[in-house]
Amino acid sequence: MEITIKTNVEQDFLSVKEGFNESLFNKLSPPFPPVKLLRFDGSKKGDLVSLELNFIFFRQKWVSKIIEDNTSEKEFYFIDQGIELPFFLKYWKHKHRIIKAGENSIIQDEISFKAPFILLTWLLYPAMLLQFGYRIPIYKKIFKKS
Repeated sequence: MEITIKTNVEQDFLSVKEGFNESLFNKLSPPFPPVKLLRFDGSKKGDLVSLELNFIFFRQKWVSKIIEDNTSEKEFYFIDQGIELPFFLKYWKHKHRIIKAGENSIIQDEISFKAPFILLTWLLYPAMLLQFGYRIPIYKKIFKKS
């Protein structure tokens, strides 16, 4: 299953790139499930990000590895791929793009995921839309012209 979410922000793409850090990651965490950041190396190839999702009665670990990153004159992107996923996912790949749009930028999340079976993949789709839609006002607030 694939999802693409675009958010227009008011800062240039290199400033937005600099803002993609541990502090932003913590602000983007949704209210449920609560997320505990265990490790955050950054967004360069080879970096790891490790989380613990708290579902009240049980916890699940999620580890992603940055498998690619690139900066050009028009955009910055990095791709994280799940290497240890919660039970409800068997595949995860997320391309984070920051695209130059004049003096502003577009933050584009391109997510590919699969659950262990197709019905669960379809059931997760609305939850994933909500989780990533939750980021839109946060991005707009953080990357507002000062």
